[in-house]
Amino acid sequence: MRVLVALLALLAVVRADPVSHALADPVAPVAKKLIAISFDDAPRSPGAFMTPDERTAKLIATMRDLNVPQAAFYLNTARISNGDGDVRRIESYVSAGHVIANHSATHKHLSRTSAATYLADVDAAEAWLKGRAGYRPWFRYPFLDEGGEDKAKRDAVRAGLKARGIRSAYCTVDGSDWNIERLTVEARKAGKAIDMAALRDLYVETHVESANFADALAVRALGRSPVHVLLLHETDIAALFLGDLVAALRADGWEIVGNDTAYADPVYDSMLDIPFANGTLVEMLAWDRKLTGPRWYERNDVKIGNALFAERVLHGK
Repeated sequence: MRVLVALLALLAVVRADPVSHALADPVAPVAKKLIAISFDDAPRSPGAFMTPDERTAKLIATMRDLNVPQAAFYLNTARISNGDGDVRRIESYVSAGHVIANHSATHKHLSRTSAATYLADVDAAEAWLKGRAGYRPWFRYPFLDEGGEDKAKRDAVRAGLKARGIRSAYCTVDGSDWNIERLTVEARKAGKAIDMAALRDLYVETHVESANFADALAVRALGRSPVHVLLLHETDIAALFLGDLVAALRADGWEIVGNDTAYADPVYDSMLDIPFANGTLVEMLAWDRKLTGPRWYERNDVKIGNALFAERVLHGK
């Protein structure tokens, strides 16, 4: 009898918070936690520990050895130089079964740029990308900045992307790995002792926690777990610790899938009308649904991230 009462109470709670028609999703709930891996800001210059060639080789070998399917690399094409191996490294990702997409030519903030200038930057990247093996007509906003409070600019760029046949490649999971990389580079330049085991643990823990935070928030917003997309960057620490991260995600119940699989989920067709368009898709969904409680993972606050790095990786030195 108690079990029946508890079940009825649970159903009442679910029915009290229905999914709105704007976000209604005919897809059946996903039994597993699914996540695809993506890397922004390729190609990058030498980092704290590796040359670009070493980094690319390490990323490819890790994903091959761990059977990580079809990662996506979002390119800033103005960084691509002839004769220094950039094109060769990009092509090696594609040859290994991964895909490439648009992250703009010069990595501008939409909130600080006119829509026309911004779309011209998208077009410059498309001119390099189109026709290449592994190309996908996807665009990820630099800084995850979709225009902030400026709805007219947001809508102009959305319309411009649609007219070009380009989809918005939203991510749902972000652990600000760019900040961990930045702090690591700064520590190396300053000659500080870096606890590499602690750096690995911080990197892995942060991203697993961020994935679970995003999934719980998405379930509240959608009534189901979507196929998630993890935002990483093409960095040395990604190359060093991706294998540890993949192992930790799988141990936590996550299944790694390809980006084509992720973007087949209709949640990525969402074009939400919210007061401030910025951040992950899950954050924007939570805002759209007016969910209470935190809408973003706490370590994406750089003050919190910086303090954790100083305490755990540099041991306060």
